Amino acid sequence: MNLQKFTLGLLLLVTPFIYGQKQTFTPEKLWELKRISGGSVSPDNANILYRSSAYEMNNNSGNGDNYIYNLKKETHEKISGENAKIQGLRWSNDGIAGMMTEDEQRKIVTSSLNKPEIKTVLTKPSNELIDFIISPEGKYLLTLERVKTQKTTADLYPEYPEANVQIYDDLLYKHWDSWEDEFSDQLFLYSIEDGKANPNGINLLGDTPYEGVMKPFSGLENVTFINEKHVVYASKKKVGKDYATSTDSELYVYDILKKETSNWTEAYNGYDANPKIHEKTQKLAWLSMANDGFESDKNDIIVRDLKSQEDRNLTASIDLTISDFVWNEKGDKIYFLAVTEATYQLFELDVKTKKHRKITSGDHNYGSLALANGKLIAMRQSMLHPNEMFEVDIKTGKAKQLTHANDEALEQFDAPTIEKRWVTTTDNQKMLTWVILPPNFDENKEYPTLLYCQGGPQSAVSQFFSFRWNFRLMASQGYVVVAPNRRGLPGFGQKWNDAISKDWGGQSIRDYLSAIDDVSKEKYVDKERIGAVGASYGGYSVYYLAGVHEGRFKSLIAHAGLFNMTSWYGTTEELFFANWDLGGPYWEEENKKSYEEFSPHKLVNNWDTPILIIQGGIDFRVPEGQSFEAFQAAQLKGIKSKMIYFPKENHWILAPQNAMIWQTEFYKWLDETLKN
Repeated sequence: MNLQKFTLGLLLLVTPFIYGQKQTFTPEKLWELKRISGGSVSPDNANILYRSSAYEMNNNSGNGDNYIYNLKKETHEKISGENAKIQGLRWSNDGIAGMMTEDEQRKIVTSSLNKPEIKTVLTKPSNELIDFIISPEGKYLLTLERVKTQKTTADLYPEYPEANVQIYDDLLYKHWDSWEDEFSDQLFLYSIEDGKANPNGINLLGDTPYEGVMKPFSGLENVTFINEKHVVYASKKKVGKDYATSTDSELYVYDILKKETSNWTEAYNGYDANPKIHEKTQKLAWLSMANDGFESDKNDIIVRDLKSQEDRNLTASIDLTISDFVWNEKGDKIYFLAVTEATYQLFELDVKTKKHRKITSGDHNYGSLALANGKLIAMRQSMLHPNEMFEVDIKTGKAKQLTHANDEALEQFDAPTIEKRWVTTTDNQKMLTWVILPPNFDENKEYPTLLYCQGGPQSAVSQFFSFRWNFRLMASQGYVVVAPNRRGLPGFGQKWNDAISKDWGGQSIRDYLSAIDDVSKEKYVDKERIGAVGASYGGYSVYYLAGVHEGRFKSLIAHAGLFNMTSWYGTTEELFFANWDLGGPYWEEENKKSYEEFSPHKLVNNWDTPILIIQGGIDFRVPEGQSFEAFQAAQLKGIKSKMIYFPKENHWILAPQNAMIWQTEFYKWLDETLKN
């Protein structure tokens, strides 16, 4: 036999087998994926602006490029040249705008796409200027700027310049991951002539310590112009204890000509935000919550007719909470985004009749929406695929994928299988539970299994693609993942959402046990290798389950979990959350159940399960002491335990290299306690 021909033939047979094998999806591969964001439509409806970002593990940082998608030509063009130097790119009335930073100065600039020519609109110190918007006709510039509104220790004690001390006499002295300082973020209005802003801007909040936007997460999406005559902005004009205990924000309207401010939503008690004007019909719409103090209340769409000053709640009778919305061109329809049965979908709402219909369906989340030429532009993701940009036909709901940033990268990996399962709870309700099965799943094998406990507590277990709690990654490491939409999650009616408040250790915990017990009946679940993992309220759930699981779990992981409800109430910052969900302070007798029966630290005597505890050092929502207390208890009881502490991280783990250590330790722990 010809040895050369035999070898060649053997290679031809073997090569497809070798190259047909797909890789295992790993944390490293997860962090190599591109992240698509944006999706804003140009004023002429011709183009979409979006951003593609990636992270470089060696540099411990991220970088990205801006792209223009031409709707007519269906082409993508990367913004290059001088325009590529513009940060925070967005549309202006006649081109693009953004900021450029150099020599401790930050310039607001505009340019065009066809003949790039960068023009400076306004220059401010970089440590003052945060963000901006330009009015639709380009007559005004509105900025968000850091303003010194309080005295510092140096002001009070100039004779002690080396002192390092912070002095407080009111609450909210810390917020999310920052200490309160002498600055507040305020709104300034500048007139624009010949492309230049008059440097003498007007502070819309005057000589006050109020924040112009609702910190820590909202920004200028809560500001809009009306006819170049008024500025509408959402703000919670409170300080100290009032700010810490209330969610009552208002829509304030600044009359540019009269230089007067009025409160347009004084009659509304909860969050009022996201104002959007329809210029032709002169109707202003916004999102509104009814109850002061309840940050996860039902979000309704309120519309005010500016001519008659009449308000109408368009969604009061619709059992959905609205995440975002956009007007149509005519002004007779509003398209909105809402979670329903564990997926975020797009809906159409008739402004006159208040009737609504669901536009999209499927096991995926839409995460944004804009309107272009009678079609919706939206980001979409699922448990298996990160964000991509889609165009959605409003009549049919048919979606067309516009970006394909990660298609090729993900083709290297076999995908898990995602199943929907309706579990009967202890009170005879039906609970949707996602079950994520490993790639190349074999029903005759037994797999280690993870119960995923969601945070929030009112935050949907939807089709999200997380770069930390990633279900595709968990399943690809050989785990079955059980992710219940337990009591307290939106998307199943407001009654289901509200049920967790003041009942943290009650029905929601029983729901978790119902889910894992139900799935454990399957022969593919190894009953001796079941773990529970979660963060925030999910971390609380892990701590609580540690005391009541009766041998179900062999391993536990709690990230930023609430452990001792009394000490947590005494150290957290946004007290409106604690007051609503726990009932109020621990010293009031009527709240005893939240602090006694429903505090995980009261159940430590029952702990006997290995536990990994993870914590960020600048997490002021769930302060580090919670994890320290839990770890110390586990250690003193002789339980196998480990703590991973990130001094410079907040409620999340954001730095790439820290995130990689998080993932490595997460799976190392599971390998030690479940796989071996």
